[in-house]
Amino acid sequence: MLIVAIRTFILYCVVLLSVRIMGKSELSRMSPFQMVISFMIAELAAMPIDSSSTSLINGVMAIFTLMFLQVLISWLSIKSERFKNFVSGKPSILIEDGKINIKELQRQRITNTDLLEQLRIADCPSINHVRHAILETSGQLSIIPKAPQRPVTCGDISLNVREALLPMLIVSDGTVYHKNLAMAGFTEELFAKRLAAAGVTSLSDIFIAFCDEKKKIHIYLYPGDGHPFAEEVVL
Repeated sequence: MLIVAIRTFILYCVVLLSVRIMGKSELSRMSPFQMVISFMIAELAAMPIDSSSTSLINGVMAIFTLMFLQVLISWLSIKSERFKNFVSGKPSILIEDGKINIKELQRQRITNTDLLEQLRIADCPSINHVRHAILETSGQLSIIPKAPQRPVTCGDISLNVREALLPMLIVSDGTVYHKNLAMAGFTEELFAKRLAAAGVTSLSDIFIAFCDEKKKIHIYLYPGDGHPFAEEVVL
């Protein structure tokens, strides 16, 4: 039992390290090659855990070999567009200039009901509102609506707006994020004074606090006995 636990821990660390080395982009999109790599890594990690007779070293070496292969393929894809298209494929245009490409739908084996479902998910339920629909290499459908159906932006009506601050976490479970506090324009002394003025005597009373885009700090306190909801305080 202890040996299984140790082998599982080692393989967990190896797989986690491999995913971290392969990069964040591998988690946000899954091309066919990346999907195969993920399946193979999962299978290679499971084999030494299921069978104690399987060499742990061989499993680790196989995982690192796949990791190296993935990094190499990603680097080659950056250097060569032709190689990238060979490995990951090319996006498919299903609707172009408002016209449905029936041959491409058939080639991708997408039914009319599948297309309508994806359009509804993209908040564009009517086909006649779509200018372009592109099936990306990750399998996601990108929708570009026609001009009358696009939402109005501040630029369309020449409205001058100031850039807003990125909302950020200030306190979580009593732990202060000092860098975020400084970016919000607060010193520790000023923040402590604001908390005292709002009746907050201890950081341990704060469940979560964040700074919004207008540099206002919203604080949610731990509820009292018998109350499930956090109390909000705005600085």
